[in-house]
Amino acid sequence: MQTVTLNNGVEIPILGFGTYQITDPKEAEQAVVDAIKAGYRHIDTAQSYMNEEAVGRGIAASGVSREELFITTKIWVENVSYEGVKNSFQRSLDRLDLEYVDLLLLHQPYNDVYGAWRAMEELQAAGKIRAIGVSNFAVDRAVDLAEFNKVVPQVNQIEINPFNQQTKNIEALKAEGIIPEAWAPFAEGKNDIFTNEILTKIGNKYHKSVAQIIVRWLIEQEIVVLAKSVKPERMAENLAVFDFELSDEDKAAIATLNEGESQFFSHADPAMIKWMASRKMNV
Repeated sequence: MQTVTLNNGVEIPILGFGTYQITDPKEAEQAVVDAIKAGYRHIDTAQSYMNEEAVGRGIAASGVSREELFITTKIWVENVSYEGVKNSFQRSLDRLDLEYVDLLLLHQPYNDVYGAWRAMEELQAAGKIRAIGVSNFAVDRAVDLAEFNKVVPQVNQIEINPFNQQTKNIEALKAEGIIPEAWAPFAEGKNDIFTNEILTKIGNKYHKSVAQIIVRWLIEQEIVVLAKSVKPERMAENLAVFDFELSDEDKAAIATLNEGESQFFSHADPAMIKWMASRKMNV
């Protein structure tokens, strides 16, 4: 598996398995087992996904040694404070049945992110976390966090897909030494992405699926990408992207799909901030 080196020297597999919306415990556990069997070594979960325990069981049942795996989880909004991180992170470790995680992210850019970051720096220094980062942070918020703390975020996990390409933000993050990581690379199927004429045409050229074209497009930009499926055949398909390269013409065609806005919601929307602040999950 190809890797990307973070700004602290930790290597992260460029293609990861996402577990968002896999809420049934048995399904989540089996999905992780199947993903690792297919070849994934990077598993992404979060406190708010409510499946950390099932993900942990899947990791344990996989038969693959812990050292070969890269595990990410995320701190939910209600726990974004110094004490909130210290307390909830230990609960996450207990649910995952792990002694450490490879990457811990602040899931959203709200609440006491500076207090939370100091706690994450301490946990990283103590060896409980190999890398720390953020998710859904605007570039200026990520840089602000970096400039006024000891540790520059190693990752910013953001929405990146053909309809929301974030080209300038990706360039700006990389310039700061922050690796971009793509969630919703398939835009959760919005805008008929899997039958899109441009992506389908490129796929036919290489005898690849639209999903494979999207994953390859992200990998060639050195963006860590999270692909999700509960079907073993799709898991294997999403991994089979290292045997071809997109041409400049292909990339130019994909660039025309950019709508320049989120396919879901704006993190700058006051109503969304209030909704997340009210979403108490007791995680």
